[in-house]
Amino acid sequence: MTDDEFSVPAGSVPAGSVPAGTDQATVRVTARTQVADDVVALTLEHPQGDRLPAWTPGSHVDLVLPNGLTRQYSLCGDRWDPFTYRVAVLREPTGRRGSAWVHDTLRPGDLLGLGGPRNHFPMVPSDEYLFIAGGIGITPLLPMIRQADMMGAEWKLLYGGRRRTSMAFRDELERYGDRVRLVPQDEYGLLDLATWLGEPREGTKVYCCGPAPLLAAAESACSPWPEYTLRTERFTPPELDAPARKGPFDVELRRSGKTVTVDPDVSILDAVRGVGIDMLSSCRQGTCGTCETTVLDGIPDHRDCVLDEAERAAGDCMLICVSRSRTDRLVLDL
Repeated sequence: MTDDEFSVPAGSVPAGSVPAGTDQATVRVTARTQVADDVVALTLEHPQGDRLPAWTPGSHVDLVLPNGLTRQYSLCGDRWDPFTYRVAVLREPTGRRGSAWVHDTLRPGDLLGLGGPRNHFPMVPSDEYLFIAGGIGITPLLPMIRQADMMGAEWKLLYGGRRRTSMAFRDELERYGDRVRLVPQDEYGLLDLATWLGEPREGTKVYCCGPAPLLAAAESACSPWPEYTLRTERFTPPELDAPARKGPFDVELRRSGKTVTVDPDVSILDAVRGVGIDMLSSCRQGTCGTCETTVLDGIPDHRDCVLDEAERAAGDCMLICVSRSRTDRLVLDL
């Protein structure tokens, strides 16, 4: 994941300290490595050398930066190493200060708040995987590739970038030989997905992560394939239709014993915070999953791009930064 909007209460604190007011765990930056043009990889460890929470391919973590910003980054290291996390951060000139702060200020020895790991892009069992990466979208796919290779599954990777030097982790991918195809745009043009994918077939899983135009192209190219073949992770939200309801609705917060009316121009997240419920969030666009909340009653109007169709149909969780209600009342586990 990339540099996104923040909503943790901002507060300027000195570099090397953890923001106050959070209950997040803490990690220390132990290495910082330039892995491509405008991409740095960070190695993170527990300050006392303890084990870190286990994770699976496709997972991401929240990093609470010492300047008060919260960002999500895919874990791209070795999931079998219980003491180390690795993330990679792309400098985004049009971002909102998070990636610039990491590139310009963060150094080994600094402490960061940690949320997660969480996985909204899980790797499901298959005998064949086709991986498609665009730019920094390679990060969640690296652990998947390692996993597929360890399991002896058939797999290959199509990896596009603006130019060769902007494509991170090329050296790590070299060991996989011709299973990996690098396609710098300034040398070969755009990815030819239809040709690379080949004929539709049962049982194959296609995992794609990258910018919105690449995801749209993958969705088009995979449209003749069996249902649920393609799995994607988005950096930015897709365009949405109008909400199911135009008027206000009530949200009962069961654990806190409070009820709040959510007006059309207010998010559930802001309404909940307005009655004193402190909740961590980040993107406010339905792309990161940080504000996922259990639904106890009522029918959510899902407007995120994190939950899959089965999770939406179950109706037992929602992302309250963007999703709304189809019923007069929602009951949340808050």
